[in-house]
Amino acid sequence: MDVKKHILTFIPLFCFFFSLTFVSCKNSRTNPVIIWTNNVEFASYVELFNAKHKDTKAVVVYKESPASSLPPAKDELAPDLVVGPWLKNSKTRKNFTPMDYLLGEQGISRSSYYNQVINYGIINEKQYLLPVSFNLPLIIYGTRNENLITTTHLISIDQMKTMAKAFNAQGSDGSFTKMGYAPSWDSDFIYEVTKLKNVSYREKGASFSWNAEEMKNTLESLKAWTTDCNADTSSEQNFQFKYLYMPKYKQVATGRCLFAYTTSDEFFKLTEMQSQGISFRWLEENMKIPVEDSIVTMGLYKKSRNTKKAEEFIGWFAREDTQRELLERTQLLKLDTITFGIAGGFSAIKSVNEKIYPLYYRSLLANLPTESYLTMPNILPPRWMNLKQRVVIPFISDGINTAEKESMGLEERISDWTKQY
Repeated sequence: MDVKKHILTFIPLFCFFFSLTFVSCKNSRTNPVIIWTNNVEFASYVELFNAKHKDTKAVVVYKESPASSLPPAKDELAPDLVVGPWLKNSKTRKNFTPMDYLLGEQGISRSSYYNQVINYGIINEKQYLLPVSFNLPLIIYGTRNENLITTTHLISIDQMKTMAKAFNAQGSDGSFTKMGYAPSWDSDFIYEVTKLKNVSYREKGASFSWNAEEMKNTLESLKAWTTDCNADTSSEQNFQFKYLYMPKYKQVATGRCLFAYTTSDEFFKLTEMQSQGISFRWLEENMKIPVEDSIVTMGLYKKSRNTKKAEEFIGWFAREDTQRELLERTQLLKLDTITFGIAGGFSAIKSVNEKIYPLYYRSLLANLPTESYLTMPNILPPRWMNLKQRVVIPFISDGINTAEKESMGLEERISDWTKQY
């Protein structure tokens, strides 16, 4: 299946949903619920909502970054609901009104959510945000190597290292012909390791703080992985250049490497053909799986002009039967190779993941992490993705390079970023 072709098909489909939604709302006697989001799946969700509600209609307004679009510009149509990532930081959260009263009303039960995930939306002991979806890190491997994988469901960093080292093979000239895994191959992996090792990034003003001691220890342990298993960073990158120039699912399928790092939203978008012969383990440390930073949440804008109707949409969306229909609709429209699950991730509602997801994602059958494994990210600054890509990842990439003699400190990098951005 050509995913690019489906993406190109989905763009006009999104526009069609938007226009259809707008027309239906325009003809409605009531003011529509205005939803700001960068989550294109909501175009389909809103179309279904409008079809099922005679007197309440909704409109999707696409915002590339809903969090940074608040508050609305002068004369701009204000939202009633905002759906997207990065809504919890100090700059953004002041735009929302508490929704504690909805838990119990509108058929929404706090206990239906993963406890840690719904608590993520609490600010100053009030429920300002309702979680929509989240993603988890995982390690994929080819099933041809199933006999080499000594764990079930989960895999830790140390277990990865041990299995990867045992997989390594070298030719007569000393060059690697097989390499289990290398930290320098994937910057997202090493970032995830720092989270697992309690480096604890968190918002501090417009920037962030971190645990410097844990950062130092983590970078040293990753560098030791390279020297203990793969000689040096140069050997790792030469191997990657020579053999691993294809997508990750193909990398592990070739048998040249044992592992590749990815996330649930990327893995479960693979077609049946692409995922054939591929299996996975959830990446964990001390029985904890870190939820990806970009959790999608829903907030009720404090200056909403249509609060009651917005509450109706929230209540409808937060039902198990609604999300079942949304997943059915995704499959019917053949969008499941473009987006995963509900709003691009696991649903924040436990029963949806446990009872409905395995019907569409068979590899999740009896393979879902329990609630106790999930650990949430700290509050992060509104421009975290930019900080992460331009400051954090270059710092940790330099820090694990065995050839790196001197590297710019994290504080200095933050200072440079602040001046530039």
